[in-house]
Amino acid sequence: MDNSVKLRRSLPLVEKAFGASGVSVTSMGTGYRCSLRVGADDVAALSQALGVDLPQTPKTSARSASRIAMWLGPDEWLIYDSKNNPIDDLKNVDVACAGVDVSHRNTAIEVSGSLAAGVINAGCPQDLSLEVFPVGACSRTILGKVEIVLCRTKADIFHVECWRSFSPYVFEFLSTAAKDQSALAAR
Repeated sequence: MDNSVKLRRSLPLVEKAFGASGVSVTSMGTGYRCSLRVGADDVAALSQALGVDLPQTPKTSARSASRIAMWLGPDEWLIYDSKNNPIDDLKNVDVACAGVDVSHRNTAIEVSGSLAAGVINAGCPQDLSLEVFPVGACSRTILGKVEIVLCRTKADIFHVECWRSFSPYVFEFLSTAAKDQSALAAR
């Protein structure tokens, strides 16, 4: 008799979306996340195993297919993949690293459209001008009262990572800001 229990991950923002003229706020659904710590000597080996070059420059990210590697510190990255768990790629790597699956802890929201930067700046002090925060830039920062990881994936698209327990607050904050920004732009 099999007494094992298979846990299923529930999503905190199931198919939530908000749209207004010039901006949309959308939950990104499922995805896999890995909090990765590794020393500089082993970055190349882990980049090869993960199939994406781990960025070594502050506030940058790298992308490969469905995977994004976001630089968070000199030896720390957040790896997001919409299809495959990065932890699986680390299982047979012979390097000293710490990879922790944080897929149950985090969730993601996409903010897109011509007003996206203004919507995020309603609660985030990060300068989101394209000159300062170009495509591929990422940062651990705050939105309102919550710590987030923010990544600009295209000129008018942002990937917002937050802890799932804060996701209703973050989604409502961004939706309210989107409504306000859209109304201001219409004046």
